[in-house]
Amino acid sequence: MELQIQDLVSSIRKEGVDAANAEAEKILAEARQKADAIVSEAREQAEGAKEAAEKEIGILKESAAVSADQARRDAVLAFKKEIQAIYEKILREGIRDTLSGEALGKLIRAAAAGEDVSGYTAEVAEVSDGLKSALAKEIKGGLEIRPSKNVKAGFRLAAKDGSGYFGCTDEEIAEMLMPYFRDLDF
Repeated sequence: MELQIQDLVSSIRKEGVDAANAEAEKILAEARQKADAIVSEAREQAEGAKEAAEKEIGILKESAAVSADQARRDAVLAFKKEIQAIYEKILREGIRDTLSGEALGKLIRAAAAGEDVSGYTAEVAEVSDGLKSALAKEIKGGLEIRPSKNVKAGFRLAAKDGSGYFGCTDEEIAEMLMPYFRDLDF
């Protein structure tokens, strides 16, 4: 009987070990399955985060490129505006310097050519002796020359009856010429 008990104990022991091993295998299989699911989910999340980061980087790069292009355009426009302002200043100063003395007399004569000068007044910034001598013939013909606060350089040839005038001041000439300088491309 002792042998039977030992066989029984061995059999129980073997069944218990086998049951424990089966339970352990089952637990390990479930643990591996959960670990695989966790790893898979983590990979998906990492991939999603990576894609989101790459998309955000793309947007930031595009935004930076657009901002850089805008800054470049703004800089070019500011530079162009500054150059145009310098051209305007040079043009106005050049016209102002040119519209004086004998040159001014020639311009007034050219503007009044073919007209009865007795019906006109030449308004200038300053009536100088050089201007009087350059227009001596026209003054004898009745052309009036007088200083005007409205003329800084150049002249305005105004009809004495107030019907109109021909402006040839530095400002009017500059306004006529500036469109040619404003459309410069560089």
